[in-house]
Amino acid sequence: MAEDVVNIVVCGAGGRMGQMLVQEIAETEGCALSGATERPGSPAVGTDAGTLAGLDPLGVNIVDDAAPVIAKADAVIDFTNPANTVDITRLCAQAGAAHIIGTTGLSPSDEDSLAKAAFHVPVVYAPNMSVGVNLLLAMTKKVAAALGEDYDIEIVEMHHRHKVDAPSGTALGLGRAAAAGRDVAHDDVAILSREGHTGARDRGTIGYATLRGGDVVGDHSVIFAGEGERIEITHKASARRIYSRGAVRAALWTRDRKPGLYGMMDVLGMSD
Repeated sequence: MAEDVVNIVVCGAGGRMGQMLVQEIAETEGCALSGATERPGSPAVGTDAGTLAGLDPLGVNIVDDAAPVIAKADAVIDFTNPANTVDITRLCAQAGAAHIIGTTGLSPSDEDSLAKAAFHVPVVYAPNMSVGVNLLLAMTKKVAAALGEDYDIEIVEMHHRHKVDAPSGTALGLGRAAAAGRDVAHDDVAILSREGHTGARDRGTIGYATLRGGDVVGDHSVIFAGEGERIEITHKASARRIYSRGAVRAALWTRDRKPGLYGMMDVLGMSD
């Protein structure tokens, strides 16, 4: 493997997102696919990752044991599931490989595991790898700070029928950005769902609404509703490629980076 190339492992390479990541790596200068993994029993195991992704063979077969391929990697991109992500971050810390995480639905305990790994390697953890969404996060924080509690905040998100977690990681990221803008603890003011006789809306809360259906890649809106006016900031994703592009960009960014827990704002040079 060339020394001037970032060697990347894709976890979950048999899925839709994994295949897009393989394509993105193959088409991006300065990086190479060095390994690809899937869960034990997956029909993708043993298949060339390039062939499965619709490319010419890359000479990298998908395996169900992540440890050996991570041991040889510079960076690992992981859009899998919380339990697997915690295992992968441990392997990355042991191997000295950067961990780029697009997995959603992680618990506070899972996030603690990422923070511990970040003492040893760069960890980029973002609810959404899209450049546009990260601009939305930055704007949400600024608008929330400017408007204050006279404006009610509601976050509406819609995804395809197969998404298993709700609200989405991106929606929660937007809520946390709004809470940070108001200098309050998100969990103290978040209303994740409503039903029945809820009573009047409590001042200062941040509400969520979740929609699921069809093949929607990801729509997110932050609504600031005040007396006599309403401000809405919206991002709509029409292709998953925006996520794979951002993830590969993050993997390249981690080269020669010190250990630490980073987000896409850091990758994009937009952190405070």
